[in-house]
Amino acid sequence: GLRRGELLRIKPSDIQADRGLLLIRHAKGNKDRMAPLSAKTLALLREYYRGYRPKIWLFEGQEAGKPYDERSLQQVMKRAVVSAGINKPATLHWLRHSYATHLLEAGTDLRYIQEST
Repeated sequence: GLRRGELLRIKPSDIQADRGLLLIRHAKGNKDRMAPLSAKTLALLREYYRGYRPKIWLFEGQEAGKPYDERSLQQVMKRAVVSAGINKPATLHWLRHSYATHLLEAGTDLRYIQEST
């Protein structure tokens, strides 16, 4: 349920693996919030970290210490949509809505979803 800018501003130290949580700093309204991380996501993040060894930001661009570019993220999404054979218009924000829908379908309280995403 991350916003594009929130994703690109994650630092490795924001991951609280022992608690299965991600600290999202300066989210909407300049407030910090927490998001749950599944064991599968944590495993993928560990593998990613071992492979890329980011210096400051979890997802860095071509230059070490510089965050990944928003436009590049959009291009990755477009390629993934084409590769998956999805014919509907899909955006990064669409993924955010999908996350909220899955939480709701899993029985998460609507008020919690509204406050945390």
